[in-house]
Amino acid sequence: MSDNGLGDKIKAGVNKAKGEIKDQVGNAKNDPGMQADGKMDKAKGAVQEKIGEAKDRH
Repeated sequence: MSDNGLGDKIKAGVNKAKGEIKDQVGNAKNDPGMQADGKMDKAKGAVQEKIGEAKDRH
């Protein structure tokens, strides 16, 4: 079975959404730690998205 980038893109979407929620809740609660966690999740999602796109090209 070939490993296309779909799985990575799905994980990316989940991490980006989870990160956005953490970032917004952290902002609302004035919780810099939660905001930082959210930003890290969004960054992780962005990297996973690029990996998925690279796999699709090959």
